[in-house]
Amino acid sequence: MSRYKICVYAISKNEEQFVDRWMDAVSVADAVIVTDTGSTDGTVEKLRERGAIVYEETISPWRFDTARNVALSHVPEDADICVSNDLDEVFEPGWREKLEDAWKPGHTRASYLFAFTCNPDGTPKKQFPMEKIHIRHGYRWVHPVHEVLEYTGEAPQNKVWVEGLRLNHYPDLSKPRSQYLPLLELSVQENPLDDRAVFWLGREYMYYRKFDEAIQTLKKHLSLPTAKWDEERSASMRFLAQSYEEKGNLKEARAWRYRALAECQYVREPYLALAKSGYKEKNWPLVYAMVEKGLSITQSTGSYLVEPESWGYALYDYGALSTYGLGLYEKARDYAKEALKLEPDNKRLQDNLKFIEEKISQRVKGEEDS
Repeated sequence: MSRYKICVYAISKNEEQFVDRWMDAVSVADAVIVTDTGSTDGTVEKLRERGAIVYEETISPWRFDTARNVALSHVPEDADICVSNDLDEVFEPGWREKLEDAWKPGHTRASYLFAFTCNPDGTPKKQFPMEKIHIRHGYRWVHPVHEVLEYTGEAPQNKVWVEGLRLNHYPDLSKPRSQYLPLLELSVQENPLDDRAVFWLGREYMYYRKFDEAIQTLKKHLSLPTAKWDEERSASMRFLAQSYEEKGNLKEARAWRYRALAECQYVREPYLALAKSGYKEKNWPLVYAMVEKGLSITQSTGSYLVEPESWGYALYDYGALSTYGLGLYEKARDYAKEALKLEPDNKRLQDNLKFIEEKISQRVKGEEDS
């Protein structure tokens, strides 16, 4: 017999393609409750066929926090644990048992791993902690986009980490990001001192190639007294560098990349950024130094800011290119082999290794002939 009444709740719109996979994962809950916000395909019907309780609501003006709060309002009052996730997210088997084993009376919220992107074989590519599991009362969603749960209870929060519980994200890439920018702008208007919201808006401006707006907003982020997380500040500086480079101001771009490294030296991302910059300038000593320093970091922070590229073949690839440029051919071969281990089907990496090995063979032959 289950120890807790667990309810999964979600919002949906035109996600018929995900219903079966999602319901296969969440049907072990005591109730699955979905608030549909205007589907024109078969999402609602299919969810009901699979046993979900579906409410149809109109959210106008559209805000993600409003939609999720409406969805939460439909969860029964006697639910012990509320589990929020989207239809393009899939819990791995056994999630309920892991949650119940970890949860104790008095807990208010649970944290677990969220795989934001996955490799083709299903293994996590980018993952970080998530905490969208909570008690029925004392929480509400805030912010128009990139919404988060805010605790409103009187007693202190009591969080628990659920070992082994992972939620995998398989995003629908056909859905546009067009609604994100105006909602982020609204979020900053409503919360001008929220450093996370300002950072996200600056990043979004950069994605939209609105580089002047990105520069202004990211500098605002760095100026906020609450913007103290060095890893996020470093990311903000790298986005500033990218924006300045896109505008043709290479001097400012270079300065911000060095500032990003000085701000946070225990993550790989700023080293890779400087390695890329050095490669463009054919500054092989800089590239080599950044590769060596970057690869000396062997533990990822696991934050949402970790870029999978920094933990793939890229640093080894730049190591091969820079050491070849420095005439360190054996070292270049070692780097090239390591890069190929991580990306064995990459034709360019294969050709690079072959080219380096031929160069070594030619040199050896020349030494023998002499």
